[in-house]
Amino acid sequence: MSEQLPERWTKAGVYPDMWVDPDDDPRNTNGSAPDGELATFQDYLTNYRLTLRMKCEGLSPEQLAHRSVPPSTMSLLGLIRHLAEVERDWRNWIALGEPAPKLYGDPDGDFEGALPERSVVDGAFADLEREQADTDAEFAKFPDLGARIGRDHDPVRALWVHRIEEYARHCGHADLLRERVDGRTGQ
Repeated sequence: MSEQLPERWTKAGVYPDMWVDPDDDPRNTNGSAPDGELATFQDYLTNYRLTLRMKCEGLSPEQLAHRSVPPSTMSLLGLIRHLAEVERDWRNWIALGEPAPKLYGDPDGDFEGALPERSVVDGAFADLEREQADTDAEFAKFPDLGARIGRDHDPVRALWVHRIEEYARHCGHADLLRERVDGRTGQ
C-alpha cells in the first residue's frame, strides 16, 4: 500500500512557483545588495534564518516533527533544534574558556528529541532565537574578517561563510521536508 502524498501548492498568487508574493516576503529581496563584505554576510545569514522560519510557519507540532523518510530522523523541528545546537557550537569554537554544554545531550539529541509536543516546539524556537542572539553578539566582537580567532585560529571570514553554508544547506532540506508535509514548495 503506498502512502498518500500531498498535492503541490503555493500561497503565492503573482508567481505560482514562489513561496510568497514578493510584496509579502520579509527577506531582503528588493534587488539592492548591502555595501561591504560583512554587511553582505549578515544579510545572507538573516535571509536564510528567515527562510527557515518561513518553512515552518503554519504547521502543527505533529507536522513540524514529521520525519522525512526512514531511516532518516530529519524533520523541520529537528532542523530548528539542530541549528540552535550549531549556533552554540560556533560560539564554543570562538569564545575562549569553558565551552557551553550541549543543548540536547546526545549527538543525535537534536533530531531524536524533536517530539510533536507544543512545549518542545516552543522550546526549540526559543533556544534557536537565544543561541542566534548570543552567537551574533560574540561575532560582533570581531569586525575584522581577516582576524584569526578561537581555539583553531580560524579567520572570521571563513566562520561567517561556514555559518551561511550551514543555513543554506538546511534550508534546502527544509524545502523538501515542507513539501513532504503539506505539498508547499519553496523558492
